[in-house]
Formats: sequence, structure tokens, C-alpha cells
Amino acid sequence: MLAGSSSRRVVVTGRGALTNIGHDAPSTWAAMREGRSGIRTIESEFFKRYKSWTVTIAGEVVGWDPTSVMEFREAKRLDRVTQLGMGAAAEAVRDSGIDFSKENAEMCGVSVGTGVGGITTIEDGMTTLLDRGPDRLSPFTVPRLMVNATSGGISIRYGLKGPATAHATACASSGHAMADAANMIQRGWADVMVTGGTEAAVSPLCMGAFMVMRALSTRNDAPEKASRPFDKDRDGFVLSEGAAMFVLESEEHAKARGARIYGELVGTGNSSDAGHITAPDPAGNGAARSMKMALKDARLNLSDIGYINAHGTSTPLGDKAEVAAVLNVFGDHARKSAGGKLMMSSTKSMHGHCLGASGAVELIACMHAVNDGVIAPTINLDNPDEGFDVDLVPHHARERRVKYVMNNTFGFGGHNVTLIFGAYEG
Repeated sequence: MLAGSSSRRVVVTGRGALTNIGHDAPSTWAAMREGRSGIRTIESEFFKRYKSWTVTIAGEVVGWDPTSVMEFREAKRLDRVTQLGMGAAAEAVRDSGIDFSKENAEMCGVSVGTGVGGITTIEDGMTTLLDRGPDRLSPFTVPRLMVNATSGGISIRYGLKGPATAHATACASSGHAMADAANMIQRGWADVMVTGGTEAAVSPLCMGAFMVMRALSTRNDAPEKASRPFDKDRDGFVLSEGAAMFVLESEEHAKARGARIYGELVGTGNSSDAGHITAPDPAGNGAARSMKMALKDARLNLSDIGYINAHGTSTPLGDKAEVAAVLNVFGDHARKSAGGKLMMSSTKSMHGHCLGASGAVELIACMHAVNDGVIAPTINLDNPDEGFDVDLVPHHARERRVKYVMNNTFGFGGHNVTLIFGAYEG
């Protein structure tokens, strides 16, 4: 239960995804289950213009047409980040079977996270400004680049007049958005929330900025091997784009309309490292507090958690801090050497790092772990780093029944968010 709130239970009734490994939630999960990578050489000609590019790989969503979910004129008015978010939301709403025209609009809301927002609009606008002057800028520039454009767009499309928020906490953005959505329902401020995250940051500015930070993998000659969380040879994350959205409802609302229920969001936690603007707390103390808070919120014991979908970005510092945090919180339940039963994997090994959309994309794997009894693997984990005494589910998916799973997302600025998803027992 969420701290300080009523006892209303929050269930998931719809899900949608649009990623570099699948253009919908089922195909995204299929790729995760099968251990298929979506990392490729970037297609844009821009990355062939300068020899100084040391990174030329990313996780792009290739071959998706936004007019499959919206009119051409609408698509032209939206940045790619909003197009992806609206696409995932359309699938989630359809999957839930809800008809918003028959709902109390004031009790239906939206909460979306994105770390960067409309970055391609900003880049294109600056190019137009410098080359052609201010009078040639598009009148849609501001509504396209706004971080809250996706949240607003979903609200407008479905006529949702309840709570509407947008979260921008770097890579923790969608985690915060989903936790916020659950809180809205718990507190009785909404019966239904469309929530998740979207990101479209595979752009020259973002790629170049992360490149000069030396945050990205330079394994250009083997893209599918580049994202390798927890491996000794990891050398940085792989930037990706994508979106995932969910329909959350109060239990009573979902049951009243006869909705299919995928599971229950039973607890959330969040904290701040209050240390460095980009580097995590080396001991993972902030991440540990977030996990402990979520466990307390859900009123669960350590042994109740069967699987953790790790933030696991494939960076030297981040992976080390996260493993330290997990061992701190879970002790022998997590230690392989002690016969611990806890499993942890990073699906970023397949789809790369979707920044603010990460937590939402990875919730897909958490839902299927509970419902299908299948744990997605960490591919490319050939040589686990020293001291990583946790079952990291290397290479292949594993069949194992679990009742509760944990989803971690951590972001620049020291933001930490943990969600706990569980099987629904009505």
C-alpha cells in the first residue's frame, strides 16, 4: 500500500509498447524472452558527416509509421517523442478495453515521464534559426518541444480531465510517473490513469553529448554485443528510443467493468543520492533506501521478491553501485554463494537504455515474469564482474514462478525509483 494513502488497490488492465525490439507489447516481450538485441548501426546520414564520431550505434525504432495510430496532419505537428508515446498509449487503451467516452472524465487522468522531451524539435529549430532566421521557425515549435506534450496529447485524445502530470527526472522519469499515477488512484483523485514513459533521444545533440561524457559504449563493430550489463568488459550504455504505456485502475473500477487484470502495483519507493549530478552513490545507499521504502510500502518481506528487473545500464559505476545496493538490502536472499533465490536481470542488454522511458519499457518484463513464470535474461553476460554475487540470469530466459517482482530505475541527479508489481489475487 502506498504510504499516507487509503487502501484502494491499483491494478494494471492494459499495456502498450513501441521499442527497437518490437512495435507492440507482445513483440517487445517476445524479443526479451528470446534474448534478441535491437542495437544496430545508426541509419542517419548525419553520423557519416563527421569523422570525429566515436559512437555510431544505438537502439532506433525502425520501420514504424506514426500514421498507423494518428492522422498525417497530427503526426506532422508532433515531435517523435510524442508520436512514440501516443502510439504506445493507443495500444494500452485498446488492450484495456476501456471506453473513455463512457467514463467520468474528471476521474480519468494521465502521467507520463520523459527525460529529454522534444529534442529533435529543438535541434531542427536551432538549425532553422541560424540558417534562415527567426521568422522561419514553425509555430508548432513550442508545443512540439514541451516535456509535457505527450501527457497533454494523451489527455486531449481521450478527453481525460482528471490529474495530468509530466515527470522529467532523467532515467527515473517513467518510474516517477507511474508511482505518481498509482498515488492518484490510491488517494481517490482518479479511478483510471494512463501512465508510462517515452523517449526519442537518438539525435545528434544527445548522442554527441553523451559521447563526450564517455558514457556510451564504443563497441561499434559489434552492436548487438555492446550493451553488456554486469559484464567485466562493459564500457558504457547504448542510447535507445522507445515508449511504453499502461492503464492503471482502482480494483473496484476494473472489476465493475469486467476488465482483465494483469496484476497489481503493490508498492513504490523513491529517494535521492544527494551526491553527484551524474555518478551514483558508490555504495548504492540511495538505491537501497528506495528499495527498502518500496518493500515497506508493499508490506512485504525480503523473501517475497523473486525477481528484480535491474536498472543495469552497462556502465562501470552504475552496475557496481546497483549490485552493492541489492546485496545491502536483500543479504543472503540475493547471494548466489549463500544459496539465495533472488534473480536479477537487465533487459537493457537487449533494448539498450531508453532514458526516461526505461522503467516503463522494463515493466513489460516484470508483468510477464509474474504472469508467465518466465524471467528475461541478461544477454552478453560472458564474464560477470568480481563481487557480483547475484543470480544475473545470463544469456537465456529462465522459467520460474514468482509472485512479486521489483523494478528499479535510477537517474542522473541522484534520483532513485522502485516499483513492486505482484500477481493479482481478487
